[in-house]
Amino acid sequence: MPKMKTHSGAKKRFKLTASGKVKHRASGMNHINAKLSPERRNRLGSTAYVGPAMEKKIKRLLRVA
Repeated sequence: MPKMKTHSGAKKRFKLTASGKVKHRASGMNHINAKLSPERRNRLGSTAYVGPAMEKKIKRLLRVA
């Protein structure tokens, strides 16, 4: 039986940390950022982590668990 392939879209959007958390980029920072407050831009620019409900599904797409 052939090996299972990782999901190409998930591979580009998510990274795993050493502790096993799933890291992703916050949405809403591509364009039209001038209207956002500096506090919001700063918050959206920082690293975001996937919640426990979605973590299992994303790890399955990445073929980790």
